[in-house]
Amino acid sequence: MKITRTLVAFVLLFALSIKPLLGGAANAEPEPVLDSGGTKLRADRSYYIIPVPAPPSGGLEVVRIGKKCPPDVITVQEDPSLPSLFIPIDPKKGEIHVSTDLNIKFSVNTHTGCPHSSNVWRLDDYDNTTGQYFVTTGGVVGNPGRQTVRNWFKIEKYEDAYKLVYCPTVCGTCKVQCKDVGTYIDSHGYEHLALSDVPYKIQFL
Repeated sequence: MKITRTLVAFVLLFALSIKPLLGGAANAEPEPVLDSGGTKLRADRSYYIIPVPAPPSGGLEVVRIGKKCPPDVITVQEDPSLPSLFIPIDPKKGEIHVSTDLNIKFSVNTHTGCPHSSNVWRLDDYDNTTGQYFVTTGGVVGNPGRQTVRNWFKIEKYEDAYKLVYCPTVCGTCKVQCKDVGTYIDSHGYEHLALSDVPYKIQFL
């Protein structure tokens, strides 16, 4: 009986001793996103989203195709890329982490001829003609919930670089299609950002 009580006491003591360790692991913050120089991305700085491998020039732009407003986010090979801000769901967080909901916003005026359109990225409605979900602009910053669920993206590790993902967790009752952000070339030759099975591999400058 004495041995049994001693054994039970030892098991309880061991369980209590490892509980803080397990809890700490479960609550561990996701790793920070790094730029091409190995520095942590910050919410108060602008960055260029550049494909990997990096071209001599190019990156991301917005283009108003036809009469469509708001304009779509596209890749460019020669024109200078637009810088972007990453705004985490918790505005008090100064650093950007992987697997975390965030807004993406071009940090300069785009002059697209859409006067009431913001520079905040959002996922557009399903396009019946192409069968695609394009990444467009016209979103809003913050206010997480059902009304803004299409404005939230995540950065994830991908091989030796990163990728963008649409899989928001800002609305627990919303049904969303979790998918990588890749590219789609339309009939006019524009390469759009769109949901895809093949991710657009990127880095940050």
